[in-house]
Amino acid sequence: MLNIYKTNGGVLNEINEIQPDVWIKLVAPDAEENQHIVDHYGIDYSDLVAALDDEESSRIEFEDKYTLILVDIPITEIRNDEEYYTTIPLGIILTDDAVITVCRQEIEIFERNLRYKMRNFSTKKKMRFVYHILYSISRLYLYDLRNIDKARTDIEERAGKGTLDTDIYSLHELESSLVYFVTSLRANNMVITRLKRTNKFPEDEELIEDTIIENTQAIEMATIYRNIIDSTRELISAVMDNRLNNVMKYLTSITLVMAIPTVISGIYGMNLKWLPFAGTVHGFGIVCVITLIICIITMFILKKKKML
Repeated sequence: MLNIYKTNGGVLNEINEIQPDVWIKLVAPDAEENQHIVDHYGIDYSDLVAALDDEESSRIEFEDKYTLILVDIPITEIRNDEEYYTTIPLGIILTDDAVITVCRQEIEIFERNLRYKMRNFSTKKKMRFVYHILYSISRLYLYDLRNIDKARTDIEERAGKGTLDTDIYSLHELESSLVYFVTSLRANNMVITRLKRTNKFPEDEELIEDTIIENTQAIEMATIYRNIIDSTRELISAVMDNRLNNVMKYLTSITLVMAIPTVISGIYGMNLKWLPFAGTVHGFGIVCVITLIICIITMFILKKKKML
């Protein structure tokens, strides 16, 4: 899909044809759309489609007619029938006449940030537009990180009521998401830092600094949340071990109590005449009552020692 946008009076409008100072957005483009952009701007085809390869790493390359910037952007995906997070490349190609973004998936919240939350947003100021994109990506990481921590908190709260197998899988997937985030954020930070060194516009310094601050904060948050997830896993493991110990303790105590009538009935089953109450008319009932009393006393002792 190919869309062309241009700002007019601070408002981003979609137009039907390529003009100077536009934003060209390619989302999962087909070969015809790619070739059209390649022919119009003289971009190397492999550079244009680099962001469509999930294995591409974040980097920046300066060519004669354009600059290629590759960064990672967070998205949601379905793993184990649940929605979790990963990252995919976003390509930004900066030419004299346009800013071209290439991604294999539409990122709605990213689009909203660009359209409505960015000050001095303009497709004419192409370098600033690139900084706005990078700033919006950093904000998107922070948004997703808060959602990850909220999901972790929900799992931790359920640990006291009864941990499910799905909670353990969810915790693992959340940790995997944070691994992707930390790796991608650090790679993005290198790209932003290099752009800062090559910046030629003093009025953009504040925006670049804000972008670096947001990206650094996202790295710190992802690292902290990853450590907290490790602690949550240890908590769940301790809770499950404690529950297992309690079950084993109860089962052992119940087995001990049930063994008393079994032993007594086994002894009286040998039909020895010298056993107590063996020759008494109500001997069976007396033995049963005594057995019951012994069981109650045993249960009382176990309860007092907190084994029941």
